[in-house]
Amino acid sequence: MAPSSISVLVVDDFEPFRQFLSSSLQKASDGIVCWEASDGLEAVHKAEELQPDLILLDIGLPKLNGMEAARKIAKASPRSKILFVSQESSAEVVQEAFRLGAWGYIVKTDAARELLAAVNVVLRGARFAGSRFDGHDFNGASDGRFPESARPKKESARRHEVQFYSSDEGFLENFSRFIDSALRAGNAVIVLATESHRNSLLLRLQARDLDVATAIEQGRYISLDAAGTLSALMVNDRFDRARFLKFTGELVARAARAVKQEHGHVAACGEGSPLLWAQGKAEAAIRLEYLWDEFARSHDMDVLCGYVLNSYQREHENQLYERICAEHSAVSFR
Repeated sequence: MAPSSISVLVVDDFEPFRQFLSSSLQKASDGIVCWEASDGLEAVHKAEELQPDLILLDIGLPKLNGMEAARKIAKASPRSKILFVSQESSAEVVQEAFRLGAWGYIVKTDAARELLAAVNVVLRGARFAGSRFDGHDFNGASDGRFPESARPKKESARRHEVQFYSSDEGFLENFSRFIDSALRAGNAVIVLATESHRNSLLLRLQARDLDVATAIEQGRYISLDAAGTLSALMVNDRFDRARFLKFTGELVARAARAVKQEHGHVAACGEGSPLLWAQGKAEAAIRLEYLWDEFARSHDMDVLCGYVLNSYQREHENQLYERICAEHSAVSFR
């Protein structure tokens, strides 16, 4: 992290994400002081009052959107550097952000791996565009002089993403989309979920006019009970790596054999770690995320993990929450 005694204003209307950004920075350096704002008008007022060194700014804000807020902040606190952290990912939006004078832009789903690199670069007085925007120069906004040590590492084409949801409805909708997309592409999907969620997902997939019965018959849709599967992989409430790799390897190999197309692959989604966390087995939950991340990278897989946010975001569990995020290549909030 850049020099000590850095003041940062974190602006986002979703409190858990604000806390994630603030805690990530404060964990990286004892010299970071963070303030927070939940809407665009509050951001402008606090920027004028506090004159922070850095402002992490969302675009989709109530009362005053992030672009308009950036215009006003440029006048109210001209020395503050703005780093946009937004769900918007179009090159046109990023171009506009830099045109307004932003020093950096990253997408929220990439924040877990790119935030600290972006902050380092921006605080040193260089501009930063997230790795997904490689190839865009944004009319010179991204000056290409980023030190190699400050640039985010390239990830593999596959992703190990964690999504936090505010309700079961959001969880089920996004999981059904993930499964539907994979199966329609001719790929195979492994689902690890509770019995009630497995049943609900099946109904939602059928409502999408997806021929789930054929996918099951072909072996391209494998749905497993989370509790039973986890108990088979644990010894004294701890995961045995060899047992996990053997079981998962055989499972993925079986699913892969069912994929007929040349460039097809296997995807997986589940809630094994959230179930463990709910049972008070936080270390086991983190260990499972680590093992899945290791496996996904070595087997070039897409893996989606889902947590219903309200169940897990109690204040005394913030550190565990950060450790969960750290085991993923992307983090998003729904």
